[in-house]
Amino acid sequence: MTGTITHDPPSTAGGRQSGPLIVTEDTELLDDLLRLCAAAGATPEVHHSVPVTPPSPPSAPTAAASSASPAPSAAGRRTGWETAPLVLVGDDAARRVRGAVRRRGVVLVGRDQDDSGIWQRAVEIGADHVLMLPDGEQWLVDRIADVAEGVGRPALTVGVIGGRGGAGASTLACALAVTSAREGLRSLLVDADPLGGGLDVLLGGETAEGLRWPAFAASRGRVGGGALEESLPQLHSLRVLSWDRGDCVAVPPQAVRAVLAAARRRGGTVVVDLPRRIDDGVAEVLAQLDIGLLVVPAELRAVAAAGRVAASVGMVLRDLRVAVRGPYGSGLDDREVARLLGLPLAGEVPVESGLLRATESKRPPGTPTRGPLARFCRGFWERALAETDGRGGSGS
Repeated sequence: MTGTITHDPPSTAGGRQSGPLIVTEDTELLDDLLRLCAAAGATPEVHHSVPVTPPSPPSAPTAAASSASPAPSAAGRRTGWETAPLVLVGDDAARRVRGAVRRRGVVLVGRDQDDSGIWQRAVEIGADHVLMLPDGEQWLVDRIADVAEGVGRPALTVGVIGGRGGAGASTLACALAVTSAREGLRSLLVDADPLGGGLDVLLGGETAEGLRWPAFAASRGRVGGGALEESLPQLHSLRVLSWDRGDCVAVPPQAVRAVLAAARRRGGTVVVDLPRRIDDGVAEVLAQLDIGLLVVPAELRAVAAAGRVAASVGMVLRDLRVAVRGPYGSGLDDREVARLLGLPLAGEVPVESGLLRATESKRPPGTPTRGPLARFCRGFWERALAETDGRGGSGS
């Protein structure tokens, strides 16, 4: 069981995170907290009470020292209590830390589910959260792992889905990811369509070393963001999570959730190529998207098919936009397609000559920096990232 009182923990200077601080004399509780830290990949600092700043070592005065600014005193230096990104206080130590400097990121940890007084003690020490073991173990592992990874702003996550078969969604997804990486953002391309043949093939990297989706099928708990990134093939300056050519065509929803959450924690951008069939795994992806792009060829049958896809996707994804691909049928243009679907217009996906030949020669979509597809993708990222910054949400 967990309870929230107020804030999130602060980051240390420069965005780098140290391990959590544990304050307790309860040996059984300490064993549990050390075990959870190990599961999260973090090395904690342990004290029985609020750590005291050690005195500065004496040094011989010199002429240079006498003319320089005085060294900071012990009282002027900050202790682990003030600098640790997360402080775990055992309920046994609540009274001993009552007079400590108030700060964010303090968690009061107890075991007695029936002890209502723990909430009062949490207020007295300025704790942000109250957590009861063993019920709150997974929450605490996740929180400690966030500290270990130095979590900042999550990745801006964009899903691309075709309004009908052959709409060009995979091509646009690849081009968006390639463009993002070329702009210097940490970029991950996720292939969520097990029957699509593999985006690594489209990028010319089907033989590249690294893990594919089937390797994550057994994932149940948290996946480390750094470990995920390092395990995936790197193609054209971006990481790619694709399907292999084996028999596995499904990953459990909880594994999909864990993998995509890990990818988002790394920041930058995540682009997901989505199938039109919405199953439990795809629903997990949709729940983590910031923006969805529905690629619709500008002809009436495609618009009709896209309407059914939009109805299914819109039940989960709040921000769904239409990207229209020409050439246009009679009486249609990009604005008319958006009006018929009742969706905001993301823009017109341009037709790029020579794209098929480029793909066959292992050049991914969006590679020509001055090509119309690259310009479309660059404009999309500029607008999407500006929107994100404006509302203080996710992004790079």
